[in-house]
Amino acid sequence: MKHLRACGAANCGRSRLLGGHVALALLLSLGCSRTRPLTVGSKNFTEQIVLGEIVAQQLERRLGQKVDRKLDLGGTLLAQQALRSGEIDMYPEYTGTALTAVLKLPPSSDPAAVLERVRAEYRKRWRLEWLDPLGFDNTFAMVVRGPDARSQGIETLTDAARRKQGWNLGVGYEFLQRPDGLAGLLETYHLPLGSAPKSMDLGLLYSALEQKQVDMAAASATDGMLSVLDVKVLRDDRHYFPPYQAAVIVRAESLAAHPGLRAALDQLAGKLSAAAMRDLNHQVDGKHRPIAEVAREWLATVP
Repeated sequence: MKHLRACGAANCGRSRLLGGHVALALLLSLGCSRTRPLTVGSKNFTEQIVLGEIVAQQLERRLGQKVDRKLDLGGTLLAQQALRSGEIDMYPEYTGTALTAVLKLPPSSDPAAVLERVRAEYRKRWRLEWLDPLGFDNTFAMVVRGPDARSQGIETLTDAARRKQGWNLGVGYEFLQRPDGLAGLLETYHLPLGSAPKSMDLGLLYSALEQKQVDMAAASATDGMLSVLDVKVLRDDRHYFPPYQAAVIVRAESLAAHPGLRAALDQLAGKLSAAAMRDLNHQVDGKHRPIAEVAREWLATVP
């Protein structure tokens, strides 16, 4: 019996030692999970990758720590799933896209109302936080040649609707089908058309406009080509197109685990104009400069 008790005591000691190691390993793993590098994601087009790189570099310079990047993830729903699952901590998104494509809610033309709605829904459904917008709205842009706009005195889409000569319109494939696309545009402004709209790849719209194959194109407000071509973006004076304000979405757990994270990201709010975003896109797509270099140069202008 003494021998058995002695063995039991020894086993007990070993068990305590083993339990201590397990507890220590658990604590270390928890500590590591709390201090793992932040991960920034983005969708799979130039503007998104540029924004993701800007966010990552901003965090590295303000927090003084390494930031992982998972840029070029794919489309909206893939980026959203990566955020919800914790694969990434944050990514840039657009309010109108969140409202219609993710939340499946009706469009609205009020930027503040759309931001408030997506902010509340994301927080309630997934504990995801929308930070304040970066400063630009990447909505649709109806574009005409600059000389035409100047000679005909066209500034707005209402002005364009008064033109007696019908417009030859060039559009991307999706614009023909989207709820915020061609049908609603024609209903709102009654634009006269000279021929059936020509659908084409988005990358061909500007060359078609320059070559006078079309004389109005449904482009995007932050396209890089807008910063270098003599074209005019017509003002949507009846506010047909919904707002697509760019902002960073962050997991609430990430904000809680990194006390300086929100403050670092807030420094970007309101700093990036549509004109600046167009220039950044052109630096990458038009001049083929490295994205990291373009992002670093722009961040140097942010106090």
